[in-house]
Amino acid sequence: MRILFATSEAHPLIKTGGLADVCGSLPPALKRLRHDIRLILPAYPAARAAAGKLKTVAEFSVAGSEQPVQILEGLLPKTRVKLYLVNSPLHFDRAGDPYRASDGRDWQDNHLRFGVFARAIVTLSLDQAGLDWKPQVLHCNDWQTGLAPALLTQHRDRPATLFTIHNLAYQGLFPRHAHEDLILPPEFWGMYGLEFHGQLSFIKGGLVYADHLTTVSPTYAREICSAQFGHGLDGLLNARAQHLSGILNGADYRHWDPAKDRHLSRRYNAEQPEGKADCKADLQARLGLEVNPHIPLLGHVGRMVAQKGVDLILSACEPLLAAGQAQLVILGSGDRALESHARAMAGRYPGAMGLHVGYDEALAHQVEAGADLFLMPSRFEPCGLNQLYSLRYGTVPVVRRTGGLADTVVDANAEHLEAGTATGLVFDAPTTEALSEAIQRGLALYQDHGTWTRLMGHGMRQAFSWDRSAQTYQDLYKKLVSR
Repeated sequence: MRILFATSEAHPLIKTGGLADVCGSLPPALKRLRHDIRLILPAYPAARAAAGKLKTVAEFSVAGSEQPVQILEGLLPKTRVKLYLVNSPLHFDRAGDPYRASDGRDWQDNHLRFGVFARAIVTLSLDQAGLDWKPQVLHCNDWQTGLAPALLTQHRDRPATLFTIHNLAYQGLFPRHAHEDLILPPEFWGMYGLEFHGQLSFIKGGLVYADHLTTVSPTYAREICSAQFGHGLDGLLNARAQHLSGILNGADYRHWDPAKDRHLSRRYNAEQPEGKADCKADLQARLGLEVNPHIPLLGHVGRMVAQKGVDLILSACEPLLAAGQAQLVILGSGDRALESHARAMAGRYPGAMGLHVGYDEALAHQVEAGADLFLMPSRFEPCGLNQLYSLRYGTVPVVRRTGGLADTVVDANAEHLEAGTATGLVFDAPTTEALSEAIQRGLALYQDHGTWTRLMGHGMRQAFSWDRSAQTYQDLYKKLVSR
């Protein structure tokens, strides 16, 4: 099939979170199934630099942009996936990450920027860019692409549209005037269109107008239909429930496998796990912790926001650090108050807590390899990828029973330990007390070398590859095209 895959970020071109990991991994997996899949995203400076050789293959005008838009063609690095970068310097050639300026505030013209992106997607989808190529399926991801399915409903001869929700909390909401700024059809305004409590909602473009909706785990697909997790859109999602499905994300074992990870000083696998001890010692040394093979090392990598439960991690771990029962390593950035809290705590426990505020790809791999337990007490988690990486790296995940965490980690209770199916520690309430109890269960298991080794080994043998997910997407694409 011919598939146009639209996203605002994809690893290794540009990354702010898990969306980039998914969109850098799923298209190559679909390419391996012999589909003609082409990836389209904005031509940010970082993406252009990382893409390598590019050539201009199209130039056209779009509504909402005074200057023509160019399409730069290349390949997603280290794959055979054709890449299209939407080059509009006025909108994308600027410092900062894809959505925010260097001061941390959202770009004030984000609605115009991603409006231009959506119209470029539509132009390619209708084979109006002069490329002599028309997709049978347009697969859009998150709010930044949400206008494309809506705009395509204005055309009869269009591809089937699929919209994937990676995190419903991020909706692309803009003031009422954005509707006029974007020169959108009048009928798009209203509760059955793009309007959401007096604002313009980009994500509703996907939720209302796409032929089918997916999200990134079966449990999250059910959760977003509830008031607790629906962020005000649960009524709409329930109305579209027959066109909503959950497809679990995969782990890209080309990049996340301790047997071949170039970021590690020593590689290891489930059959020969001895190298993990060296990785732990290296991580302790790198972050100024006491190099001690016997003390349990807890790790966390992710955005420092309330969703991820970083506040729970800090409050649950402080007594352990004070008592010398464990060490803690955190890598991430986000909420300034949480960053300050973490810095203060690291200052109180030198030698026991390591903190890196920011993002460091190599260090992320080293935390996965060097930690004994990986903490993910998310208040909600559409899928999560770090628990999948942790399983492969023999780092036992401690997760809250929500979204994709519930779908991928089997609790180490007595029954599952006896059956040999346990892979981690799972708890229910989003509280410090519940997380503390789960960590204590983990620390107790850590003291039992035989049980711990079996728990690690079973986790390392789990297979959550993208090939399985790609097969499921392929089946869905076929249904959409035939429909």
